[in-house]
Amino acid sequence: MKKILHISIALFIIGVFPGCNNPTGSLSDLPEVMFRDSLITFQHDWEKVAGGALNLSFQLDKPAGKDGFPELKGGHFYTPSGERLRIWGVNLTGGACYPEKEDAPKVAELLAALGINAVRFHFLDSDWGDQSTIFSPDASTTQKFNPEQLDKLDYFVSELKKQGIYSNFNLNVGRNFREGDNVPFHRFLGLAKAVTLFDDRIIELQKKYAYKLLTHENRYTGNQYRNEPALAFVEIVNENSLVEAWFRGHLEGTHNSTRTSTWIDIPEYYANELTEKYNRWLEENLAENDLENLRSLPGLKPGDPVPRLKNDEFSNASDLRFYSEARFIMETENAFYSGMYRFLKDSVKAKQWVAANSDHNHWKSGYALLSSASKLDFVDGHVYWQHPRYFRDKETGRQTFSIDNTPMVNDPWFSTVAQLSRSAVAGKPYTVSETNHPFPNEYACEGIPILAVYALLQDWDGIYFYTFEHADPSEWKTKTPGYFDIMHDPVKLGNLASASLMFHRGDIGAAQTTVLRNYTEKQVIEGIREGGDNRPFFTPGLDPFTPLVYKTRINSFSEGENDFPEIIAEDQVRSETGELQWHYGNDRGLVVINTPKTQGLVGYSEKMNEVSTENIEVNILNPFASVFLTSIDGNDLERSGKMLLTFTAGSTLTGSEWNAERTTLEEWGTLPFMIEPVAGTITLKGVKRAGSLKVTPLDPNGYLRESLPVVRLGRDKAVFSAGGVPAIWYLIEK
Repeated sequence: MKKILHISIALFIIGVFPGCNNPTGSLSDLPEVMFRDSLITFQHDWEKVAGGALNLSFQLDKPAGKDGFPELKGGHFYTPSGERLRIWGVNLTGGACYPEKEDAPKVAELLAALGINAVRFHFLDSDWGDQSTIFSPDASTTQKFNPEQLDKLDYFVSELKKQGIYSNFNLNVGRNFREGDNVPFHRFLGLAKAVTLFDDRIIELQKKYAYKLLTHENRYTGNQYRNEPALAFVEIVNENSLVEAWFRGHLEGTHNSTRTSTWIDIPEYYANELTEKYNRWLEENLAENDLENLRSLPGLKPGDPVPRLKNDEFSNASDLRFYSEARFIMETENAFYSGMYRFLKDSVKAKQWVAANSDHNHWKSGYALLSSASKLDFVDGHVYWQHPRYFRDKETGRQTFSIDNTPMVNDPWFSTVAQLSRSAVAGKPYTVSETNHPFPNEYACEGIPILAVYALLQDWDGIYFYTFEHADPSEWKTKTPGYFDIMHDPVKLGNLASASLMFHRGDIGAAQTTVLRNYTEKQVIEGIREGGDNRPFFTPGLDPFTPLVYKTRINSFSEGENDFPEIIAEDQVRSETGELQWHYGNDRGLVVINTPKTQGLVGYSEKMNEVSTENIEVNILNPFASVFLTSIDGNDLERSGKMLLTFTAGSTLTGSEWNAERTTLEEWGTLPFMIEPVAGTITLKGVKRAGSLKVTPLDPNGYLRESLPVVRLGRDKAVFSAGGVPAIWYLIEK
């Protein structure tokens, strides 16, 4: 073992100092390297990536939907030919949904080269400028489409289809109503969250929009969108729930300003409308004595409407009052989803699979929302690891943010895996249409690999990362990325591509055991006013490690008993399949991936250097990294003739500067991106014909560089070093 270690160190010196051809020595020969500060410019040119050595588009069936719409069998999506369809997707947001025609084919080719097989079109209806919305700029109404924008969208969808990439349209996300829409107090509504679910006029406008868009014929495909199999999915609303608005305190009617934001209280006009609907519901659904009980609340005069609860009144409200209003809120939300669904299916005759909304607020119970959303074709969830908290700096007056900036590997019980696992429902496909480790988290290299492998353990049906870009592609080379734009980030882009191979193939086996969770109606309703102490599952008796071991699904929202397994975990938890291990002790977390076709180590190198998988050992000098080895040709790693090693650590923008606590940036930075190169050695073991291995680092665009020295240590064992040249991808061939 000591001899191998010295060979590994020697190879590191060869990599860093190419003139050192006959190295001898020990650890003391290595220069001291502060890898956190050793950042190197590593920026790709998006127009060149598809032409590189690493084009993964061979995974995609072209064109998308060539045999018809995807089918739904046994709670999962399948192609008509019977192949499992797993969505490995990205969002395109606002202006990115409308590329110029000269750019659209290049964007489609780029996405296909990265292994992306679906695009979620987000904020098609934005209010971010003429080139970022479907609505006509010179109209007084949002009922008129901009024909130029619609034509660009049509062409882009057709180019994605050619490359084997499905589309997902979000119907209501960023629509800001205009004077001609005849929406009262439209300037006070902003995104009109919550109001879109109960106001009759706004629901009517949503139906008109859906009909107009989905019956539009795309002249480049020859199909109306409702009949277009490459448009496989539709989402009715985005992160927009009446239940959530209620417990957030956004149904109280206090907003009377044109200054709006994502979530605001509704104007008084709409609060009064909701109260009127509530009182009609009480008359239709409550027994006379219960109704009289509510009408005798202190301060009410004869004929006064029963007032709705404010969120700070929840805890002290009687069960009659709280449960009555909770049922009204839930039934109103359910009526909206079911009404829109029936309109899409019966009036529009749309053939797409339809989702209602996404379960996205993980600081409160989501079961009241899910009880309605799960009645549609598939269920969806959103989560971010340490979403930025925005605020205005009191000293400078500058809008800024903060994050905890800690690694997820140290927090498995509240990881993205655990949070998202609460939303999946038995018998329904489950997708995650938004997720990310938002910039500038220093541990973002962990995000994509960990979520991908556990999504397969959970047998989910798709992930869309948020977001590939917000801007039109013509701006991609100059625009400074924001918190969520992943296109520019070499670490996220590198892991996005490499993980596509194992995700499409399903390299990690699904757990055989499914832990079913049953909730009574009382539990669902009480979850609305429950605090956040029992997150993310809000389920007494359920071990928080459950989703790291078994599949878990909601079985019922109305009845049933639970029998949860006990999980023994001291400093690590192993999946039921044995292919995944999550070490979390001593604040030195590590996820170990060990399957025939894909293996990896993600987390602290202090722990990483102590363990190994079936075919790889590492000696990494960086404090934190992701090492991910996967087969390209589909053979097991021991006999694969073509493999991809993805080796990532930190990344940041040029000139970015942290505060002393590393919780916010004092300087945001600009392009190009810089990476913290991963340095150390990789030993491949149990690999047939190890002596014939050729290891070639790729440049930022995925083009071949000069091959690295490889030393054979035995019949089936070889070692090489990384770190001599900056790289995130290494092509390994025999």
